[in-house]
Amino acid sequence: MALKIVLATALVALAGYAALVSYRATIREAASEAAYPPEGQFVTVDGRKVHAVVAGSGPDLVLIHGASGNTRDFTFSFLDGLTDRYRVIVFDRPGMGYTDRAADRYDSAFTSRAESPAEQAALLQAAAAQLGADRPIVLGHSYGAAVAMAWALNHPDTIAALVDVSGATMPWPGALGLLYQINGSALGGLLVPPQIIAFVPEKAIESVVGSIFDPNPAPQGYAHAVGATLSIRRDSLRANSRQVNGLRPFVVEMSTRYADLSLPVEIVHGDLDTIVPMAIHSQPLSQLIPGANLTILEGVGHMPHHVAPEAVEAAIDRAAERANDRAGLR
Repeated sequence: MALKIVLATALVALAGYAALVSYRATIREAASEAAYPPEGQFVTVDGRKVHAVVAGSGPDLVLIHGASGNTRDFTFSFLDGLTDRYRVIVFDRPGMGYTDRAADRYDSAFTSRAESPAEQAALLQAAAAQLGADRPIVLGHSYGAAVAMAWALNHPDTIAALVDVSGATMPWPGALGLLYQINGSALGGLLVPPQIIAFVPEKAIESVVGSIFDPNPAPQGYAHAVGATLSIRRDSLRANSRQVNGLRPFVVEMSTRYADLSLPVEIVHGDLDTIVPMAIHSQPLSQLIPGANLTILEGVGHMPHHVAPEAVEAAIDRAAERANDRAGLR
């Protein structure tokens, strides 16, 4: 009898804790979405909503953010230096910000599967086409560069040039961090994200954001303006963890096809990037793609578009010029 009472008490306590976690997670997610609502418009592709910010005029330029990101990473300040000469389309990737997952099978909290870079690229390319961007320049940062690369490989007639910024584009040795592995699993992804959104303090979020910029300081006001809490909503955290956790096999396959690329490719990477090391990714990548141009930024970490925006803008302008030369427009 005593054992039954103990078990019953434990079950009641566990149920109470689960209810508390769910309540706090729901409240914090609602607060995050109220503080950081969609910035742009929605395009529907095969029943899936894609969130896009469109600004400026000129040749079309698509910007694809990295892991844990959303449109605000680019609209914080980088967008302002481009809209005088490009029509810029900034997308939320599938599962991040306010873009839907690429397919129903990824919506479940119980699955460990996630969209491949190819699936993400297909969705974003279709959304860009709906917005009238038939052959844009495509820039991808970090994980987003793998999506941009999949776009170039699988839809070569719908892209004018590629700009890779700190891109995770080559196979890497070793394993990812433990948190990615846990949240990327079916059980861990079910149990851990609700507790992160429910209890993680704002200071911890700001610290993580700051670490992404190391060794450079984050821009003043960035941690607040970027809407980092959008990325720790339960569904977004699962999507991000599972996409990153499953990325390597897709990069391995894509890397065997890089030599077939014939479009202009500009690569920008900081030599002090420890998140996506240049020696593992951009340097060997630049040797695989015919005509690829690698710009190495000394003293710069993982966020060149904030730390050295002029260098990234220059790479975009070179890509545009090379695309025009290739098309015989100059």
